[in-house]
This record gives sequence, structure tokens and C-alpha cells, in this order.
Amino acid sequence: MAHDPVGALFAEFGRLRRLEKVERELRARGYRFIAGVDEVGRGALAGPVVAAAVILPDRCVLPALDDSKKLDAPCRAKLDVEIRRCAIAVGVGILSAGDIDADDILRASLKAMRVSVEALRPEPDAVLVDAVAIPGVRRPQLPIVHGDALSASIAAASIVAKVYRDRLLDEVALRYPAYGFEHHKGYGTVEHWEALRVAGPCPEHRLSYHGVVLDPSGLTDPRIRSIDAD
Repeated sequence: MAHDPVGALFAEFGRLRRLEKVERELRARGYRFIAGVDEVGRGALAGPVVAAAVILPDRCVLPALDDSKKLDAPCRAKLDVEIRRCAIAVGVGILSAGDIDADDILRASLKAMRVSVEALRPEPDAVLVDAVAIPGVRRPQLPIVHGDALSASIAAASIVAKVYRDRLLDEVALRYPAYGFEHHKGYGTVEHWEALRVAGPCPEHRLSYHGVVLDPSGLTDPRIRSIDAD
């Protein structure tokens, strides 16, 4: 079958229209500034958890906008530029490996999301969140399961957070070259587990995660399961 560029264009506009359905319904109810919030890095063995909050204007068209996990790195980088160019506001929240160890990853993720929302100017009238509600945010919230695939503003937040965290891990890789952070971004790959076995953890590792610190036998335990390499 011959490629139909016009048909593909209309299909993409239809997909983007569906992706903005929740935001469109909230605007019809009088909400003006609607923030989408998402985080990345929960399942990593090292590095921070990073959250982003994004307020997109009405009728913002961002071709290829989608859940960050469905996009490759060059596409995410390009979309990050476009999102920041057209967004009404972008906020980022970062909680370090030490913060995660001092509390736990769920609380750290929620705190990072709250920080990202608090960084928004103007402040949002409503907040869309991927799957959870954020404690301490005094705005109407709507948790959406798989929100990064169902909401344009959450998808935008997932991309901003992913690009931001990946760049942080590239910087970490320069400080600690033994671990290959530029390749796995802190997640539990074979390469990363082997580096931990040989070199032990560095200051960017989450020491509270099972297997990161050597057990008495001198081996790490690679059975820990990373929660998606988002």
C-alpha cells in the first residue's frame, strides 16, 4: 500500500486531539492553567528522582508528543525544546539519592512532584498527575492511571523530566566514569551490576536499595527489579 502523507498527518492530528481531551474538558469547566505532572527515576539504582510540571496553552500542537518511554532520545530532546518554547510554565523538582535513602522512593517522588508544581509561575488552577495524588498541593488534582499516555500535559511533563534527568546522569558519568551512567542512566543493567561488583557504590548510588551495597559474601544481588527504565 502506498504511503499516504496526508492521511498520516490527519491521523496524527486526531491522536493529538484525543491526547488533549482531559485538558479540553477542564478548560470547558473554567480551569485556565492546567498542569500535568510526572516523574522519572523511581526504579534506578543511582541518581536522583526528577519530576516536572508543565502548563500547556490551549490548542498547543506538538507533533509526536507522547509518553516519554515510547520515544527515542533524539525525539525526546527535540520535543523538550518545543515544549519549553510553547509552554506557559515549566517546573522541575529534584530529590537526590541521599534524600531517597533518608526517606523512601515513594515519598521522595511525591516531594519532587510537589516541588515541581510549586515552581510553576503562574500557579496552576488544576493538576493532572500520572496515577497518584500529590500531598501538600492545595489545588484540585486528578490522578490518571497511565496519564503520560492519556494526557498531553502529563506526556509533556514526562518528556521534560526524562530529558532533564538523562542530562544529569550524563554529568554524573563524567565524575564517576567506572559505572557507565551515560549508557544506563542509573538503572540496573548487567553493565551496571558488574560495575557495582567491581567498584562498589559511589556517592550517587541509593544505598537503601537492595543489592547496591555488597552483601557479606562480597556479591551484589542482581535480582532486584527496576521499575521501568523511564
